[in-house]
Order: sequence, then structure tokens, then C-alpha cells
Amino acid sequence: MVSLLGQRDELLRLIESAFPVDIHVRGNEITVVGDAIDADRVGHLFEELVMLLERGHRLDREGVTRMIEMTKDDVRPTEVVGTAVLEGRKTVRPKTSGQKRYVDAVDHHTVTFVIGPAGTGKTYLAMARAVQALQGGDVRRIILTRPAVEAGERLGFLPGDMIAKVDPYLRPLYDALYDMLGPEAAQRLMERGTIEVAPLAYMRGRTLNDSFIVLDEAQNTTPEQMKMFLTRLGFGSKAVITGDVTQIDLPEARGRSGLLSVREILDAVDDLTFVELGGSDVVRHRIVQDIVDAYDRHEARSNAEGER
Repeated sequence: MVSLLGQRDELLRLIESAFPVDIHVRGNEITVVGDAIDADRVGHLFEELVMLLERGHRLDREGVTRMIEMTKDDVRPTEVVGTAVLEGRKTVRPKTSGQKRYVDAVDHHTVTFVIGPAGTGKTYLAMARAVQALQGGDVRRIILTRPAVEAGERLGFLPGDMIAKVDPYLRPLYDALYDMLGPEAAQRLMERGTIEVAPLAYMRGRTLNDSFIVLDEAQNTTPEQMKMFLTRLGFGSKAVITGDVTQIDLPEARGRSGLLSVREILDAVDDLTFVELGGSDVVRHRIVQDIVDAYDRHEARSNAEGER
């Protein structure tokens, strides 16, 4: 009961404040009093939480908050957080219904575009699924790429040759690989060429067969680069393209983002899908979601004032 209700009933109070019900606890019995629909939802939520505890999950304030939102949307938390995207050294699971929808889209489509703000797990979940596909024998290699676009800094000021200059742009991909596989195993796979981490420019002229390909930071591709990347896809391959259209670092001279234009171009193509993630899918520190929401409100106000 302590695990279910939280220290000093913190989780109990969180649930009670989210629904217009009264919750009474006596021993191992929980009674919910309120409107039939709300009381039923809270009852199902407790059932789901008990099942997760029995499966070894640990409940915390952030996780229960997300599960409350799932319950309000008539989504079963056990179906979301009970799905393993990657198992092994590190088990990776979706933490929101949006992330579960994203993982399902990747499983059922050859090409998946996922668009959302920072902290929604776009890249991490794609890489976890890629590692799982490699370990399961579904693909023979993983290719991770992103455009080397400067975000207010110049590549020319960085020391070393071109490989050394673009390495900082690829570092987040290395970090995720080390987290999932361990530094030594990840390094061995990269040395063999089983996992390749490279800037987008290195994809030109190639045909990528039997590969799981992740294009990260796709908002910083030009339309020409996006077309080049998508036409690299070979037999037995799967591609995931991630991006945040609110963080475009392209110089104006290079034109419009390839991620902004691709949807209207490819909307009628089969076996290709788009997934949108939002502030409710942010799973970083709680303040990150507040920051994302604040920027969204500011942008909405600015657009409204511009229309006037």
C-alpha cells in the first residue's frame, strides 16, 4: 500500500486532486466515492497501478501524473509502460500514450516521421528500436545520421579535420548508444561497421539495404537533402526521421526546412506515416514541459497579434 499510495499518501493525494472524487483507504481496501464515470476511471487506474507494481514497476509522482492523463484519455497505462522497446542491458519503455503510438507506428511502417519538442524521446526511442531490430536479426546494421548545421556557432572555429569538426554534432547519438549497449560493445559494433554514425552529407550516392536508419534533427535538412536521404532507402530497411520544427537552425539563404515541406509532398505515399508528439509527452525534468508549454503559448499569442 505504501508503494501504491506513496510516502505520506503523496500519490493518493495526486490522484484525488485529478478527479472530482473522494478516496477512502482502510487497511487494504480503497473506496472511491463520486460520479459513476469518474469513480470507475479511478477504480481502473488503481487496478492498473497494482498490476504495474506486481510486475516490478516503481511508481513515482511524474509517472503517476502521466498515467492519470492516460486514464482520462481512456488509455490503459499497463499497455503503454508495459511495452518494451528494448530489452537487455537497459530496458526502454514508452512513458506516455504518444510515445506508445510512436513506437507502434515505427513497427508498422517502413518510414516514420516523428515531430515534437525537446524531451519527448523522439531520438532515444528510435535508437532503442534500432538496437532491438539489430539484436533480433531484423536488420544487419544501424545507421544514425544528422545534418551538421551550426546553431549560432561556426564549424570553422572547431579544431581538427572535418571528421573532428562534425563529431560534436553526432555526440548525442553516441551518448544514447553507450547508454543502451555500454561503451565497449557500442565501440566494437562501430569499429565493425555494424553501427555507423555519420553526418547526413555522407549518405549521398549510397543505397542502404537491410538497415535501420535514423535521421535526427531533420528540421535542419533542406528539401534537397530530405529527398536525397529518403531515396537512399534500400530493400529490407526501415527509416525513422525525427525533428522539432520550432528549432530550425538553417541559414535563411539555404531555404525552407525539408521537414516542413515533406508532409504535403508525401501525404499520399503508402507505408509512410507522421506522428506528432506534444508537451504532454515530455519525459525530462518537469520544468522542461513547463518551458515547452510557455513557448507554445508565446508563439500562439505572437501569431494572433500578427494576424491582427
